[in-house]
Order: sequence, then structure tokens, then C-alpha cells
Amino acid sequence: MRFLFYTHSAVSDWNHGNAHFQRGIMRELIARGHGVAALEPADGWSRSNLLAEQGPFAVERFRKDFPELMVAAYDPGFEHEAWLAGADVVIVHEWTDKDLVARIGRARAYCNFTLLFHDTHHRAVSATEAIAALQLEHYDGVLVFGEVLRESYLRAGWGRRVFTWHEAADDRLFKPLPEIDRESDLVWIGNWGDDERSAEIAEFLIEPARALGLSGTVHGVRYPPDALTALADTGLCYEGWIANADVPKAFARHRVTMHIPRRPYRESLPGIPTIRMFEALACGIPLVSAPWADVEGLFRAGTDFLFARNGDEMRGHLRDVVNDRELAEALAASGLETILARHTCRHRADEMFAILAACGNRDATEIKPAAEAAA
Repeated sequence: MRFLFYTHSAVSDWNHGNAHFQRGIMRELIARGHGVAALEPADGWSRSNLLAEQGPFAVERFRKDFPELMVAAYDPGFEHEAWLAGADVVIVHEWTDKDLVARIGRARAYCNFTLLFHDTHHRAVSATEAIAALQLEHYDGVLVFGEVLRESYLRAGWGRRVFTWHEAADDRLFKPLPEIDRESDLVWIGNWGDDERSAEIAEFLIEPARALGLSGTVHGVRYPPDALTALADTGLCYEGWIANADVPKAFARHRVTMHIPRRPYRESLPGIPTIRMFEALACGIPLVSAPWADVEGLFRAGTDFLFARNGDEMRGHLRDVVNDRELAEALAASGLETILARHTCRHRADEMFAILAACGNRDATEIKPAAEAAA
């Protein structure tokens, strides 16, 4: 089958975590023998910021890390219909311009492809007018990364069919690297996030790290000066943007990591962790999480990772994991076990083909899940 992905950016992961999962799914489809291409705006926000901060090297780095991915950039004169005509499945990400969302929908009337809209953000509950303005009547289905978001779409009447399709780890990339020594205590990889978790970063990261005197590293972008000053006071080293392909090595060099969800997800979209949580557990690093509600039972809290209800609990859990090797190894093994059993891009690709079959794609009905095909 021929898949066409409309992305905000596949090339850039600068403040753009959605690129992680999209790359992983595309790589999984290619590994199964399908044709895959991605389109992204030439002047997209994430791509433009990456180039401004890192220069052309960052684009070359993407091509080196993901040589199998074919990505084309489009401008206002781009011939979208020519690309659409050659596709069997088109998946349009939520950050695509609303006029282009409508244009692709209109093309569905005379092109023989299955058309899906993919939402991996909180705008459906935080900026409902933006999603309500999208013309999705010609789309065969909507993919959302949590059940609570699916329910929001159904209540609002957005789209014909709505399917829960969680993000997951690309375990070809994210895997344990036991040959690398764990030389520091704590690593946290996360962007500042428009003040959506500034208080949480202070409570769950900065204060516990300072109190415990932890060594370690923070990666992420858009940190304001006062946040950088606070990080410097902890003894943690702030190192800015990190290419996602380098993240497994960063995890391998540290003894523990953490998950700090943004406030809109914790308060309005329970059950949706960030993709960093899937990736960290896939790398076999112990993880301690700030509060969120795992209402869909994605993980085994207390077994796959530890929950901290407040900063005091975070400090205690971090101290225990750093100093108790047996606890750390048990958490790492359990978290990895759950990822490999339920949350890899292979699992999500299997789910996608089931969704395509439900949307009437005849080719998808003949594709067996990866586990069956390998048997």
C-alpha cells in the first residue's frame, strides 16, 4: 500500500514531539514493505526554529538518522492533488493548515484513497473553535491519541468515525544500551511548554534535584532566563535541544528520568502521557512520574514506574531509585516489558490496519498483524 502523511514536520523535532511517533510509524510501514512519503510546509514553525537555532546541519542530521524516510516540503504553489492521486491512504495531522485540510477532503471525492485525520494535541478541549472550524466531513475517520479525546470528538460530532490510537515507542531506535555506563543521576527531556507546566517543573524537577544534590542533564527548548537560572542553581546541566535519535544514549548515561505532563493533559485529557514516557521505558531507564490519571490502564503504576503525588514524594522516589540498584533494575525491566508487550510502533501499525479495514479499505482487510505474519 502507498501511504502519504501530512505532517507539521517530519524533519524537525524542535518542540515537536509528534514527529517522534510519525517517524516511528512511517519506519514500521516501510519495514513491512509499504510505500511511504511525508509532506510538510516549507515554512513550518518547528522546521523554521530548528534551522534558525541549529542551521542546515540539523536537516542533514535527520537524513543521516532516518535515511529511509522520504520527505518533501510544500509551498503555496505545491501540486497536492498529484501526490494524493497516487496514495492508498492519506493521514493528515492536526497541525495542518485548515484550508489544506479542507482541500484534501475535497480531493477525496475523486481520488480512491482512505483519508484519516490525526489529532495528537489538546486543542479539541483547549481551543475547540479551531477544531470545530475544520472541514472533516469527507474524512473516513479520525485518529486521536486518547479515549477522552475520542469522546470529545464524538460529542461534538467531528468526523464520521473516531478511533483511539495512542502514541508509542519506535523500539528500533528506543532500546536499552547496556554498554553505556550510567555516569550521572537524573536526566529530564522536555520543553518549557508555554508555561503549561512551569509550576510543575519547579516542584517536581528543580526543587527535588536541588535538595538531593543530584548530578544530571536537562534537555529542551524555549526555557526563559529565570528557568535557566533556577536550573543552574540545582547543579543540573542544561544542554538545550537534543536530536531524538540521540535520546537513547542520553537515557543510557543516567540512572533515572521523570515524566512531567503539561497541565492541559493532566486536567482535561486524563489517560494521555507524553511520548517521552513510552520512549524512556523502551530504553530501560527507571522513571518517576508527576501526577496524571492513567484511566486507560496503559501501564502498571508502581511496577513499570513510580508515581509522585507532590514534590516531597518525587524527592523520596528519586533518592530511592538512585541509591537502590535492585529497585532501579526492577522498574526498568517491568517498564520495558510493558512497552514491548503493548506500546511499540508495531502494535500501532497493526491497529492502523484494523482501523483502515473498519473504514472500508479492502486492501487492509488482507493484511495480517505482525505477530501473526511472523508465526
